[in-house]
Amino acid sequence: MSIVELKDVCKSYPTFKLSDVTFSLEEGKITGFIGRNGAGKTTTIKSMLNLVHADSGEISFFGLPLEEHESEIKKRIGYSTGTVSWYPRKTIREIVEVTKLFYANWDEESYRKYMELFGLDESKKPIELSEGMKVKFNLLLALSHRAEVLILDEPTSGLDPFSRDELLELFRTLKDHGVTMLFSTHITSDLERSADNIVYISHGEIKADCSKESFIRNLGQPKETLEEIFLRLEKEVR
Repeated sequence: MSIVELKDVCKSYPTFKLSDVTFSLEEGKITGFIGRNGAGKTTTIKSMLNLVHADSGEISFFGLPLEEHESEIKKRIGYSTGTVSWYPRKTIREIVEVTKLFYANWDEESYRKYMELFGLDESKKPIELSEGMKVKFNLLLALSHRAEVLILDEPTSGLDPFSRDELLELFRTLKDHGVTMLFSTHITSDLERSADNIVYISHGEIKADCSKESFIRNLGQPKETLEEIFLRLEKEVR
């Protein structure tokens, strides 16, 4: 069952165009979103969050059109990126106290659990955190209101291999609890380990939307890894 759907989404800039982007996210699955820098991943994700306004097309969550139900939808989804834009000199505790006011379904027990899991200190300020800890803080806020859909834009960037392993294990646990994830990353080995489905975008167009096994079987060559397939495909479309 599709819990998120994009249909013919277009967005034009002077030097780039998102063209008829169509794909869906299967409920309770992890979908890897791959494409080189400038391919349209972030523009697509920002369109899904209404951070940029698509020129045309339809976006829906839970069967509800985003344009008409944005506030309701955003209470049920979480977003995390590899960069953080929180107030750098406010403490984690202060930022959380403001953030939780926006979510009727904020889960204090989950918040405390992830605080301990990620090893975060409420008295610290974002400016005092390492890049990896900043990513964990961003994920903490995305996870603490029991989001049904997580949209993750390069969430593991800046993390050491051990921390990435912890997060991938967390993502698999969340999937087991029915959470749907869109996981954009350049680290294709993470997707080989965790993704159920693959959406591949190149030059603003969706080139594949299928299961990971179908992607490897239909687009790969014998013994190629997911990364090798992706690199070869990108060379072919230049």
